[in-house]
Amino acid sequence: MAAKIYDILKGSFLTNDDAFKNWRFILFAAFLAIVMIYTGHSYERKVHKLAALNEQVTELHSEYTDLERRLMFMQMESTVAVKIKKKGIAPAQNPPQKIIILKTKDGNN
Repeated sequence: MAAKIYDILKGSFLTNDDAFKNWRFILFAAFLAIVMIYTGHSYERKVHKLAALNEQVTELHSEYTDLERRLMFMQMESTVAVKIKKKGIAPAQNPPQKIIILKTKDGNN
């Protein structure tokens, strides 16, 4: 047992006759480690991108709410009346009248 540990520490297990089996396993383990590291970095990149997108969605939602509030205020009749009064236009004193055009049978109005 101690001799095997000593061989591993010396590195002679990589140079003896059965070294090809050991090298194949070492290369396979190195490949798996590289894949695992790449996957971890890819996952972290996606997590950061998702966090940034969530922050952007929150910001856009608050901007939408603010603009909607401003629009509702601008559409109020009192606000519109004040703005058009500055231009010399006043609200109508009489309600609008409906014009009805009747068609005759011969097609003339």
